[in-house]
Amino acid sequence: MKRIEEIKPLLESPKKVVITMHQKPDADAMGSSLALFHYLKQKGHDVTVISPTNFPEFLEWMPGAKEVLDFESAQEKALKALEGIELLFCLDFNALYRTKSMEPYLAALSCIKVLIDHHLEPQPDFDYGVSDTTAASTAQLVYETIYLLGDEKYINEEMAQCIYAGTMTDTGSFRFASTSARVHRMVADLFDRGLKHEIIHQAIYDNFLENRLRFLGHSLLNRMEVYYEYNTAMIAIPYTDLKRFDLQTGDTEGVVNYLLSIQGIKLAALIIDRHQEVKLSFRSKGDVDVNTFARKYFDGGGHFHAAGGHSADSLEKTVQRFISAIKENEEILQ
Repeated sequence: MKRIEEIKPLLESPKKVVITMHQKPDADAMGSSLALFHYLKQKGHDVTVISPTNFPEFLEWMPGAKEVLDFESAQEKALKALEGIELLFCLDFNALYRTKSMEPYLAALSCIKVLIDHHLEPQPDFDYGVSDTTAASTAQLVYETIYLLGDEKYINEEMAQCIYAGTMTDTGSFRFASTSARVHRMVADLFDRGLKHEIIHQAIYDNFLENRLRFLGHSLLNRMEVYYEYNTAMIAIPYTDLKRFDLQTGDTEGVVNYLLSIQGIKLAALIIDRHQEVKLSFRSKGDVDVNTFARKYFDGGGHFHAAGGHSADSLEKTVQRFISAIKENEEILQ
């Protein structure tokens, strides 16, 4: 994979471009994609952003979000957009399977593929790109890429909002270990460009319906299990809870982080029965590597302190597998 800055000559003349992200995109996936969208549009390119699936309502405020195609609900338009493209940008994922039903269509493309991502162990499917696990967010990497290309003059208010939203959420509002001086220098630059950060925080964190808060209370009271002997906490959500509280995409975002607020807890797990499969989210502290844990036990991966996985077993069997896994890793969790 060639360095990301080597795409500069390719961007000097108008191209047909598609930007895509991982399924069920979060604020970083959407923010980085839309920031890149606004940059490339200013450069004169014909750009379409395609999400493999729907995305949370609390991200609809993002500039350009209304133009994003949902591959599942607008497949005909999305496939039309993929026809004859010259550049494909893949943001916030490092393996094509993360795009769900888009995977075979993307794999079949003969265009130039560009990766911008901060997850571990990228697949060798990309021609150009940056894969920087020290970055706090993919949105940060989009910002840095624009600087590497000498195009920082294009960073406008719309882009600043998208970049900030992606970085704010992926750093847990700037409290995770990934929040480096490099991140704060970027945010300072965005502030100097006129960014109003409080409205972004409100749009993402103060924009849920009542049922989401009731679900959170129910989960903490009735679904949480704490295994102090393994410094681990878990919430397992049956599909009936998702239906009972009428949860929408994004409503479970961040729930796993509450578990890490318990004194002594080093590993937190949110296990959700999504009906078609069971999804797992892991968070950790200290030297507990949940990327390796997710890869070994649940065919997943991610970051050292934040990762995910999935299971084809029932919720009950998946929970038992998780309990067996933490018992196997008792020494690491002490």
